[in-house]
Amino acid sequence: MNPDLSVNLCGNKFKNPLILASGLLGNDAALMFRVAHTGLGAVTTKSCSLLPCKGNENPTVLAWEVGIINAVGLTNPGVEEEIEEIKKLKNLLRNLKTLVIASIFGPTIEEIGQVARKISQAKPDFIEINISCPHADPSVRGSFYASPEATKRLTQAVKKNTSIPIIIKLSPNVADIASIAKAAQDGGADAISAINTVGPGMVIDLESGKPILANKVGGISGPAIKPIAIRCVWQIAQVVKIPIIGMGGVTSGEDAAEMIMVGATAVGIGSAIHYRGMNVFSKITKELEEFMRTHDYKSLNQFRGIAHE
Repeated sequence: MNPDLSVNLCGNKFKNPLILASGLLGNDAALMFRVAHTGLGAVTTKSCSLLPCKGNENPTVLAWEVGIINAVGLTNPGVEEEIEEIKKLKNLLRNLKTLVIASIFGPTIEEIGQVARKISQAKPDFIEINISCPHADPSVRGSFYASPEATKRLTQAVKKNTSIPIIIKLSPNVADIASIAKAAQDGGADAISAINTVGPGMVIDLESGKPILANKVGGISGPAIKPIAIRCVWQIAQVVKIPIIGMGGVTSGEDAAEMIMVGATAVGIGSAIHYRGMNVFSKITKELEEFMRTHDYKSLNQFRGIAHE
């Protein structure tokens, strides 16, 4: 008998703990439907705002052996178009047991509340509030990511504008991520996702002596940041009782197991698509199953959070 990989997140049953993280595959319903067929619990749309956002000039992404640096700049078509794309995606997924997480952002608490109210029309299964993009201008993504009080007020504002479960996506680039997570829980968050990209960082072109990215700096993801992500999820799990979606550098089943051991209910996968291809979710699922068989684990609950014991 295969190990049981199912998880319950805020009353929603996932067939396995793997989630497509926001950003990697944009907002295109057909592309997210394609990845859903590779075997995962949920897909997350690229973050959207009230109005369309152009983002940064190219080049915006650079990959190297152990990481990716990007400054895409929260490019999106705006919430009105995103509503239609999510409706299309929900229709495509009607026969699959794959859930939809709509990611949103905004420059002010009030505007994020507006976006949450509007995106709820599409009836996603969850709404993720991205307060943590490390390279976007504060006038675009707000400046409340490092403040427990602002995070709490933001969460409360979103809760007033939707009945859909909300996830607050946190930044590792703070002095005390646990206090931010606790504030989100106190404000009524249904779950936490952590972490967003690390940084910002910079890479120099040796021939020109100039930064490679047009934005000069960008957020860092990929295997290089996994130890930071593991530490952050471990700290968050010590202070909150709501579920955690752990993400950051997960590229294998063993990485996913490590994230669950520090307390994650589900595991976000993003840059691993670059390193292992579009079918990375089925690969990680098989590797996680093999890890569980080798260690005689029948369900994820048997080793979730054991790093705290």
